[in-house]
Amino acid sequence: MKRHFRLAAVMTFWLLFWQAVSMAISNDILFVGPVQVAAALLSQIRTAVFWKTILFSLSRILAGFLAAVLSGILFGTAASHFSLIRELLAPVILLFQSIPVASFVILALIWMGSANLSVFISYMVVLPILYTATLTGLSHTDEKLLEMCRVFRVPPLRRIRAVYLPSLMPYLAAGADSALGLAIKSGVAAEVIGVPDHSIGSRLYMAKIYLSTAELFAWTLVIIAAAWILEKALHKILWRLDPAHAKKTGPSRFDTR
Repeated sequence: MKRHFRLAAVMTFWLLFWQAVSMAISNDILFVGPVQVAAALLSQIRTAVFWKTILFSLSRILAGFLAAVLSGILFGTAASHFSLIRELLAPVILLFQSIPVASFVILALIWMGSANLSVFISYMVVLPILYTATLTGLSHTDEKLLEMCRVFRVPPLRRIRAVYLPSLMPYLAAGADSALGLAIKSGVAAEVIGVPDHSIGSRLYMAKIYLSTAELFAWTLVIIAAAWILEKALHKILWRLDPAHAKKTGPSRFDTR
């Protein structure tokens, strides 16, 4: 109860501070207060277009994220066992890590148009993180345990569960947690550049065009809320996969404790 009271007090303080700054500036184009943002958000929530926009953007960002998670685990596992694969993938991973997202966005617009732009960008941002996490986690697997499994002919599935997964999960969980936030931010940023129809990025772009600062703030709050909900869902999934190691990922970046 005390923690919830402190959280409410902190939120109230910053909302009041936000409103005070807005009143001091007294210019709805430069800066708006929480009252105007709440009004803009409420007017959007009542429409079907609002929910369609969220579904459009998040479904594509999550599609890219999940594809990158699966690819990262697959490629990282293969690279940990075969040095040739690791050497072949090294330039690709370095390329994904080094080239600015804006350059990839422009190339993706040429290659595939704007509709699936956020899928590609999310995939590009997440893949190196999950690949590196998988490669690092598997490289820390206890060789003595693996030798024991070979001696006692432990079945492959049991070996994965008992040896590989405990070594991999701390790195994989931490990588997925940070990659999810990057996927959402990069995906929305790509949409702002590509401006696909019915996307969060297009709504942010139109808010800028029409100098609707309240709507811009409202959609920013939507992005923050979506990231928080998806992060909580990810933690639930990680907990089910491996309760012992999911706790090692630490608290949510949105947790005020």
